Amino acid sequence: MRTINVRDFQKKIRETVETAQRERVVLTRHGEPVALVVGLEGMDWEDIVFQTSRPFWKLIEKRRKQRTVPLEEMRARVDRPARKRRS
Repeated sequence: MRTINVRDFQKKIRETVETAQRERVVLTRHGEPVALVVGLEGMDWEDIVFQTSRPFWKLIEKRRKQRTVPLEEMRARVDRPARKRRS
């Protein structure tokens, strides 16, 4: 992980963006971290939006707490012949 101070970043934006495609770059002000530059080259907009969406990750967290169905049980349910409905 690289580190660059904000003043140098202003002078070397292009170089920093190129570096960020290979490794994360931490921006510092007075020696303290203030931002993180992460390369996104080659990613889809949809991936970026979902990876940074707080509501999306809250939904995922909620779903992970719910009961799940084991794969074998799901296969048995899907393979079971459908019941005929009464008219």
